[in-house]
Amino acid sequence: MVPTVPLPRRPFDPGDPVDPVHQWYENELGWAAVPGPPVRLVTGLRFDVLEVPAEAGFAALRHLRPASPVALHGERMLLLVAAGSAEELPGLLDWLEWGALALDLTAIGAGGSIEAPQPPEPGVPSVPCFGAPMSPDPRAPLPTGQAARTEDRGQAGTETRTEDHPQARPVDRPTAGPETQRGPRGAARWLRPPEPGCAVEPALPTLSALGGGAVGGGGGGAPDLVRLVQTMATQCHRVRLRRACAQPLAFS
Repeated sequence: MVPTVPLPRRPFDPGDPVDPVHQWYENELGWAAVPGPPVRLVTGLRFDVLEVPAEAGFAALRHLRPASPVALHGERMLLLVAAGSAEELPGLLDWLEWGALALDLTAIGAGGSIEAPQPPEPGVPSVPCFGAPMSPDPRAPLPTGQAARTEDRGQAGTETRTEDHPQARPVDRPTAGPETQRGPRGAARWLRPPEPGCAVEPALPTLSALGGGAVGGGGGGAPDLVRLVQTMATQCHRVRLRRACAQPLAFS
């Protein structure tokens, strides 16, 4: 059973080496962490993680509450979801008719870990999301896997170069600032950091009510994992098509 209250904080031992990152996660958030460097967060206890290309992940942010933690690690986006979601992902992709395609969408659950992003500095805002997400009208229903593939095949016939299609360009990356300059290049960083003293679990996307969760943070209940996965699968497929169309043609 997934714990609904923070895990007991480990008493501070003056003889322990001081690692502010490790201490912040264990003592401020109550998350299980493995000392580094780099410090790693244990998945499968308080949360699981869905990992997608950042280009595709920005389109899924509208299906998350602002309190749902999201991190960036290089060109990958890490979205925290309810514990146990990693085990549900393969079946969920099959149910959404995406199971036959090799999507760049992975899940990290029990027995896994991720690199711990640097804790946010007091008074420093999180990394802003510049640019519009590459997604349809948020009010429009998302296509099923087959419908999305049919739509994208039609687009692939006319899409030649990404730079010729402004609407197909990846979202702008945040410019260098206080948040992006911390830590070594390529290190994980929070896009939406967790808030100390606030329970994370209620804000995480869940599969508890199939197709009936709150979308975009409105209404009661956690955001719907089904709609989040559908959005990410669609965007991962479109990223895959754009990259394929950008490759130079091979002439025999």
